[in-house]
Amino acid sequence: MQITLENIGIKFNTEWIFRNVTFTFEENSATNILGRNGSGKSTLLQIIAGNLHPTTGNARYLHSGKQIEDIHLFRYLAIVAPYQELIEEFTLREMVEFHFSFKRYLSGFNLESASSLLGFQVGKYKQIRQFSSGMKQRLKLVLALLSDVPLLLLDEPTMNLDAAGIEWYQQMIEDLGKDRTLVICSNLHKTESGFAQKQLMIEDYK
Repeated sequence: MQITLENIGIKFNTEWIFRNVTFTFEENSATNILGRNGSGKSTLLQIIAGNLHPTTGNARYLHSGKQIEDIHLFRYLAIVAPYQELIEEFTLREMVEFHFSFKRYLSGFNLESASSLLGFQVGKYKQIRQFSSGMKQRLKLVLALLSDVPLLLLDEPTMNLDAAGIEWYQQMIEDLGKDRTLVICSNLHKTESGFAQKQLMIEDYK
């Protein structure tokens, strides 16, 4: 998917978070959005996802040469973010089945392979609220990466992951991130977004 931002700006009350962001996220490429904490990285990602409307400007989405309307955008993306909630009362099996009632699996994957990719052993009937923060983060990543969508939005994707978890994430991206458009919000370039071909410094748009 190709995403073109044209003079995007957003303000809360009278304060501009950023303005005049003009940028193209090329199809099947990875771009790292950089900036200090509070600079608007997550806000821009929410605009790209269609969850926030900009104060000024607009975003255009093209997939296989076809323009995607905002109302249908959710069908084409998956997101991993600290503010993304899992349903704590669900079991692992219920969470995976629920997610994939809205998204299609990547070809060759199913409930069993999704569970095995998590990299930890847990009963399918254990509730999510009993998972550690690192286990929850791995689950978020598996749900997104196994979704058959052309756009992946990753906000601080290694949050709560230990060293082994970071290596697991990097391998998952290498194996499952190909032939998609990836947008990553991160200042941890070596561990989270070293594979990105382009960078967008959000603080350049104050």
